[in-house]
Amino acid sequence: METNEPAAAIEVKDLDKIYPGTGGRAAKHALKGVSLAIPRGSIFGLLGPNGAGKSTLINILAGLVRKSGGKAWVWGIDIDKQPRAARAAIGVVPQELTLDPYFPARAALELQAGLFGIPKVARRTDELLKVLGLADKATASARSLSGGMRRRLMVGKALVHNPPVLVLDEPTAGVDVALRQQLWDYVRLLNRRGTTVLLTTHYLQEAEALCDRIAIMADGQVVANDTTGALLRGVE
Repeated sequence: METNEPAAAIEVKDLDKIYPGTGGRAAKHALKGVSLAIPRGSIFGLLGPNGAGKSTLINILAGLVRKSGGKAWVWGIDIDKQPRAARAAIGVVPQELTLDPYFPARAALELQAGLFGIPKVARRTDELLKVLGLADKATASARSLSGGMRRRLMVGKALVHNPPVLVLDEPTAGVDVALRQQLWDYVRLLNRRGTTVLLTTHYLQEAEALCDRIAIMADGQVVANDTTGALLRGVE
């Protein structure tokens, strides 16, 4: 990573998103002037019920949704002025498992690296498979993997271009306790190695176990933002 790293890994100011109404449905104001700074090197929790605006915020940062107003930076890069560079600075693990069922694990990572234009000599495919505990499944198709292994493969796809920021959208939704702990351990390892992690979750226990700071969203707005300890003391 560069030595002139920004203080905030992600920063948004007065971010707005309005989805236009269709088929007689009213327009939806998904984000309402959201301002947030996520410190570099942190594990930052973003909590809130379904429809609070968490996924919309993530999709704007990832370049998948156009914002209606405001400003956003990923690793100090303006997403409007340098959209490709901003996308290269972030890796997103969506809640849905988006894997080709017939693709072997190694091939899935190789394809993803190719999409980012990473030359073969610079790819970290075998390293990622090893650190994710998938080295012995390198030639196994995605459909033959367990749910936990598929989740880890999704993390690998998000890391092929070595982004300084990793977003995990509900990473442990619907998984068992053992796998949840395994994923937690890996998130901590990534963070110790320098990756800033933005974690969205429904589980307060998960945020308490992992996060340095927590922001809570409701109805398209940030309604609380503090250190994990201070925020939890406020709800006791």
